[in-house]
Amino acid sequence: MKGLDISRSYYFEYGEPMLEREFPEIIPVIAAGLCGSGSECFGYDDVISTDHDFDPGFCIFIPGEEVIDRRTAFLLERAYASLPREYMGFRRPPLDPAGGSRRGVIRYSDFFLQRTGDPDGRLSVSGFLRVPDHYLAEAVNGEIFRDDCGVFSDIRARLADCPRDARLKKLAGALFTMGQAGQYNYPRCLARGEYAAARLSLFRFAEGAIHAAFLVSRRYMPYYKWAPRALRELDFAEGFSGAIETLLTSGCPAGSENNTDLIESVCRTVIDRAAAAGDCDPVPDGGAERAAYSVNDRISDPNIRNTSVAFTE
Repeated sequence: MKGLDISRSYYFEYGEPMLEREFPEIIPVIAAGLCGSGSECFGYDDVISTDHDFDPGFCIFIPGEEVIDRRTAFLLERAYASLPREYMGFRRPPLDPAGGSRRGVIRYSDFFLQRTGDPDGRLSVSGFLRVPDHYLAEAVNGEIFRDDCGVFSDIRARLADCPRDARLKKLAGALFTMGQAGQYNYPRCLARGEYAAARLSLFRFAEGAIHAAFLVSRRYMPYYKWAPRALRELDFAEGFSGAIETLLTSGCPAGSENNTDLIESVCRTVIDRAAAAGDCDPVPDGGAERAAYSVNDRISDPNIRNTSVAFTE
């Protein structure tokens, strides 16, 4: 059973009854669920994931001290800590008295400040550009089991909707990286016999291509170690994730001719999907840099449009 399923079951069996019995007055202003850091919040956990930071706990998100004071928060933490330590074969670790736990009682402001830099998750377009996508993915992943007032869920919904100009700027940067690393630098490194540099070029190209696929799909790319798996779940293009995995796992210089063909295929796929989505003009020759400038030209805000197209997080 997945960690999210275990957490949900644990919450409804023990957590919600505890809240309704001991803290009925604060239920209207809190939220409970499982989201944030950890493979289980994305549904990517497996047996290997259980060796660290894996437990049947859940999160209780509470508003600021003007609504729930420190004493009530302390009592809530103590009540959470008193819930059964073991569940479905997993044991909850002791809560960190200095804070920083992934589970338990967490202020709204702490959760969103850690992931967006703003305690209310209110980001300008420039703010969305400053925050790496894997942090935004943590802010909106997982599942909220209960949120009567809807405040926490509303913040998550707002963050999930990346402003168009920010998304286009990131997409332009990803396409520019694809063009530079894959279409330009990779063959030049091969020609010089710089095979280590060629491999690095492949990695940078693949990362840019994965990011571009998520941006065109209007999704946040998660942390790099989960990005290939998440890519396989996108409704993007048949064979796309396989081409990326081949590039990341192939030898060098062995297979370099095939890699060059795969790079061009990946570029054409991303550009065609971006053009179909209205993010750029068609680019018949598959030039990723040309596509990057086309994407950049569609940005409405001149201050964002006129910054370097080579945007990287």
